[in-house]
Amino acid sequence: MTAQHVRSIFLVRHGRTSYNAAHKLQGQVDIPLDAVGQWQVRQTAAALKDLYVDRRPETDERIIVCSDLSRAHATAQAFADVLDGAEVHDDPRVRERSFGDWDGHAVSELAERYPEDFRSWMEHRGGEMKYGAEAKEHVGERGVEALRDWSTRAGTDTDLFVFSHGAWIAQTLQTLLGITAVDPTFSTVISMRNAHWVRLVPMDEPDDTIRWRLMDYNHGPAVADTDEWERER
Repeated sequence: MTAQHVRSIFLVRHGRTSYNAAHKLQGQVDIPLDAVGQWQVRQTAAALKDLYVDRRPETDERIIVCSDLSRAHATAQAFADVLDGAEVHDDPRVRERSFGDWDGHAVSELAERYPEDFRSWMEHRGGEMKYGAEAKEHVGERGVEALRDWSTRAGTDTDLFVFSHGAWIAQTLQTLLGITAVDPTFSTVISMRNAHWVRLVPMDEPDDTIRWRLMDYNHGPAVADTDEWERER
């Protein structure tokens, strides 16, 4: 008998922060949403509700999980609020990748201070590892562990929404889909935009396992395709 699993998994990146706007590497620095980010997550919450909640049977359920960093939790809470206060579960396995000593520094500063290692990082050759960054493989492994855990806590009348971060989503997605076996640099997918999402759907395999397949990537509300998305507020 095939194991119980949710109908779909959504991976949602947090809204904009002041560090995003200033092109700083956030990593595990706990930075809140800025005014633009707060507006973005309200648009995304409304879009997710319209597309994937209101069009489902009223008896269907949702599980909401998020990183324990405030920018991701606030993004998840915006969605929970439009669902009349659904419960939000913080999970440290969903936290952003740490970039070690590089956390909190502007990308331009890193390029100037560490030109060779910065170039190595940008070319996916691991230059950031000299400064205590978390290995991409570890990020992907803890991410997949979290998804497999939460996705088996309910059945096919439930959707799982996971609110996280750009690097975490990229590394976890590539590990889950097995892309890392083809490209071990983890450089196959582009970084997600703020307050955009991934949608995954399951396929039951003959050996009673589940294979997750990519349905949508870097999907956002319609307004995200206009100049309004980054307008200062």
